[in-house]
Amino acid sequence: MTVLVQRWRLGVAPKIFFGTKLAQSGTTLLVGRTSALIQTTHPELPMHQLCAFRVSRPISFSRFFALALLSLSIFLPLDSNAQTNPKVKMAYAKCAHCLSMALVPALATGVDIEAINFTSGNDALTALVSKSVDIAQVTYLHYVTGLDKGMDLIAISGQVNGGSELLVSADFPLNPEDWVGLKKIIADYKAQGKPFRIAASRGNAQDLHMRGELLKNGINPTKDVQFVNIPNPSDHQAALQRGEVELIGTVEPFATQIRLNGVGKHFNFPYDQAAGKLTNLIVTRSDVIKDNPAAVQQTVNAVVSLVNALNKDKQAWIDSIVKGTGLDPKIASGALSNAYPDYNMYRGATLAIAEMMKDLKYISRDVTPEITKNMNYTFLEKATGKTAKDLGY
Repeated sequence: MTVLVQRWRLGVAPKIFFGTKLAQSGTTLLVGRTSALIQTTHPELPMHQLCAFRVSRPISFSRFFALALLSLSIFLPLDSNAQTNPKVKMAYAKCAHCLSMALVPALATGVDIEAINFTSGNDALTALVSKSVDIAQVTYLHYVTGLDKGMDLIAISGQVNGGSELLVSADFPLNPEDWVGLKKIIADYKAQGKPFRIAASRGNAQDLHMRGELLKNGINPTKDVQFVNIPNPSDHQAALQRGEVELIGTVEPFATQIRLNGVGKHFNFPYDQAAGKLTNLIVTRSDVIKDNPAAVQQTVNAVVSLVNALNKDKQAWIDSIVKGTGLDPKIASGALSNAYPDYNMYRGATLAIAEMMKDLKYISRDVTPEITKNMNYTFLEKATGKTAKDLGY
């Protein structure tokens, strides 16, 4: 609200000489030496309702201003909801299963959530630990690596799993799931003195899924192949198309984009390793829980509502992917066949993930005590009415 204080003299146009902010009520206050006018456009009152008064003789500005404010306090009701809702900044990444987080603010009650999209989970994690945001959608890999580095991370909910796929170029002489054939091709490349190049976005869940799958099938991801880091998964198609890599581990919806555009073909869904299909995790910091537990609870409530909604109707999810990536709706729709909404947090599987990450040199120490300590099920329990055991503890 802008307050305009004016001086009136008979037959002379008003002259503005003072202005200030009072409150967000959609109200204009006009004050003169001997008169005042209050005009409001408050949504709960009739449009442009007026309240005016005059006094018999000039009074001091301070007294007149107090009188005008008294009239204003009687005239306008307070909007208590707008004043009491806590605010939360929430980060999420650009992938098919991540972009559904854009729907969370509309599902939230009792909290105002600002959802901020980042290129990757690494960027979302950085925003969280730097206190630029309060809550972040990351991956189980980010959670474990963060704990390894001593970051203050508290897991509070699952979200969507899956989204990983291994692809080769469309004309590459390899059939789906032919691990024997892949190992022979890698051996042939070695004999010719050529590196067999595999690309992924280092540090995301798809990278971990790919490395675990390779290792389980007798391929050492650090010795037998050459890893190419392409941070932005939207660039994966171009790298495969230009022949810069032989195989790529990517994320939806870009995996579906590569297949539907005829650039690449399916080789494997890399879920036969310790992480399984586990991908996304919602995390926050201990100070956020301490300072604003109600906002954290309302955010988890909204995530649970999101997961329930995604399991029933995927159209809003498809729309969020199209909006977030600009891809064709057919690609967005196809991507969801490899995405699995799930708010549970799987502690046992997370411990197995940490062990695999240690074997792959992703982390330098045993973080299993921190994993258990920093998985907080209380918000999920309240949101779902289930026990921690039912939710994956």
